[in-house]
Amino acid sequence: MPKLDLSHFTVKQLVELDSCTRCGECVKACPTYVEARNEEITPLKKIERVRSFVRGQYAPLIGWLFGHRAPTEETVKSFSEGTFDCTLCARCNVVCPVGIDTRPLWIAMRERLVELGEYPAVFDHLLGTVSEYHNISGDANENRLGWTANMDIVPEGLDRREGAEIVYFMGCVAPFYPMVYSVPQSLVSILDKAGVSYTTMGGEEHCCGFPLIIAGMGKHAHDMIRHNVEAVRALGAKKLVAACPSCYHTWKHDYPRILGEPLGFEVLHEVELLAQMVTDGAFDLKPVSKVVTYHDPCDLGRTSGIYDEPRYIIEAIPGLTFVEMIDNRENSLCCGGGGDVEMANADTANAVARSRMLQAQETGAQFIITACQQCKRTLLSAARREKIRVRTLDISELLWESVR
Repeated sequence: MPKLDLSHFTVKQLVELDSCTRCGECVKACPTYVEARNEEITPLKKIERVRSFVRGQYAPLIGWLFGHRAPTEETVKSFSEGTFDCTLCARCNVVCPVGIDTRPLWIAMRERLVELGEYPAVFDHLLGTVSEYHNISGDANENRLGWTANMDIVPEGLDRREGAEIVYFMGCVAPFYPMVYSVPQSLVSILDKAGVSYTTMGGEEHCCGFPLIIAGMGKHAHDMIRHNVEAVRALGAKKLVAACPSCYHTWKHDYPRILGEPLGFEVLHEVELLAQMVTDGAFDLKPVSKVVTYHDPCDLGRTSGIYDEPRYIIEAIPGLTFVEMIDNRENSLCCGGGGDVEMANADTANAVARSRMLQAQETGAQFIITACQQCKRTLLSAARREKIRVRTLDISELLWESVR
């Protein structure tokens, strides 16, 4: 039988495992469980599994008295399926009455499952692709600026211009998935319009490491993390801006922790930069006649605490009618595209995306606005599959429509 190594769990997490009151609030809040109805996905069951494994393995007498047993191959397999079908949206953390910090706990569980060899086989492909090509799509990494090909005017200085104030970190989705090319195109057009000094790392940009970190394979991301930080430092930039919330959170919070040192430059999400530009009057905003709603990306909202800036930008644009979905801000429903679930269980990811688009449809909005390329890709695909007549835009696209 496999032995459960506790080294991936902090002391705080071990205490959290024991602090679960089994109230069940997390079960109702879990978007993947609502769709899949697999009890193993629920936060309650994941915690119960590990707690049982620990007590059965390290306290045999307690295990014998209370029915806790060391993990069997079958229980580990079930536990793995539930743990990797979680989108890591952290909605369970919001409703937890004792404040269990669930997302890092789920990642720690994934790390142990990876060591046991009990994880989705597709993650081996992910690791190989990112290691060889430095991105998640397997495209030639030197083509990271391919999205500029159909722009009327390609901005100058995009490829590793030394001395630029800002480095725009593109991420893996925007450069290699054509349905979201319009996101980087809109963002750089806004920066150009405002006269901002910026550049990118071009083909020297590597995946931020987020997909591997959340897959429980974070140790394989350390080399690319060091590479990225040194590449930005070499350009002499004062700020790094990411339009992807997952890239943003990884740079801002995980990089300093993993490297054990300050980065030496500020990390911003696009909504923070754009909101400040709107406040400073960097450009005139023209009316846009649309009815819109806003989707809070999990890694921007619940994980990073950024809710106000995107709404400030939306409400600053003349002519817009803004309506909130029933689940918004910290209670926002996940788009389904997080946690690598799209790779591990596409059906579940698609079902979560469908539910979110139905919520958007209920508002009567013509457009659902988000601030994440992956959210845009996931929600747009769901709208097409389900024939839901709500269009999807990144907030940079909406703002550029007003600016231009």
